[in-house]
Amino acid sequence: MTSPKLNKLESEEHVADALAAYVADLSSKSIADHGSFSVVLCGGKSKQAAPSKPIMTSPKLNKLESEEHVADALAAYVADLSSKSIADHGSFSVVLSGGSLIDTMRKLVQPPYVDKIDWKNWLIFWLDERVVPLDHPDSNYKLANDGFLSKVPIPKANIYPIKENLSPEKAAEEYEQRLKQLVANKKLKTSAITGMAKFDLMLLGMGPDGHVASLFCWHFQRFEKKKWVTFITDSPKPPPPRITFTFPLINSASEIAMVVTGEDAADAVKVTLGEHADYGYPLPVQKVKPEGGYTWFLDKEATSLLK
Repeated sequence: MTSPKLNKLESEEHVADALAAYVADLSSKSIADHGSFSVVLCGGKSKQAAPSKPIMTSPKLNKLESEEHVADALAAYVADLSSKSIADHGSFSVVLSGGSLIDTMRKLVQPPYVDKIDWKNWLIFWLDERVVPLDHPDSNYKLANDGFLSKVPIPKANIYPIKENLSPEKAAEEYEQRLKQLVANKKLKTSAITGMAKFDLMLLGMGPDGHVASLFCWHFQRFEKKKWVTFITDSPKPPPPRITFTFPLINSASEIAMVVTGEDAADAVKVTLGEHADYGYPLPVQKVKPEGGYTWFLDKEATSLLK
């Protein structure tokens, strides 16, 4: 008997990734060799063994000269995806982030895009939100409204901010239930992999510490498997109370665009995309593994530490 090959991996999540790649490769070889692939399954506490975990393709990297070039490329990408989604199923569901993303989306409210996009069929949601009044300076809704939504004719009924005057826990529960109702009413698609809402596009940013949404490095919410939306009360960045999409919901999207600019992000970009990306404890951004397309938009400063 030959010695077994041992794959000592960091976590169950890494085991699931390695197993999926191994089985897919063996399936391909067996079918090519003799026309079939016979598999024996065992019991135990499997984590939704069917359907199987998708194998993520490598993300597409757009390494651009400046933030201005990122804004141009992002506008063209979003406008094209909007056209395709509306032609395919009559709507375009978009999840927005906070931070600098809204400013980088500025080209969409300028010619030629502002006059060509079919805004009436857009549906707007938030990746995460600070649990503050919608007119509060810290509100991601206010940020998006001031810089983007107020400048385009998206119907108010198609915009889905959080409910005000709720606790973080209740705000997260209410938002999740609203998403589930939209899925039930066929206004949002459903992921065949997770059964969760399948948004047409999630626009993500990344913090200098590698966090996305309000899923921070040392918070247990990054490991949530079942909830669509969860909450935190101790964000390391103020304000502390927030709600946030979970990674299963994020990764259910048809398309994810990761928009990262500025030298503050260079270290996290190097860890995430560099030659040693699979070493050590993963950053939250490394848990973004969509079942659909994945495109990065980076400027020169953000990629300054990549070889």
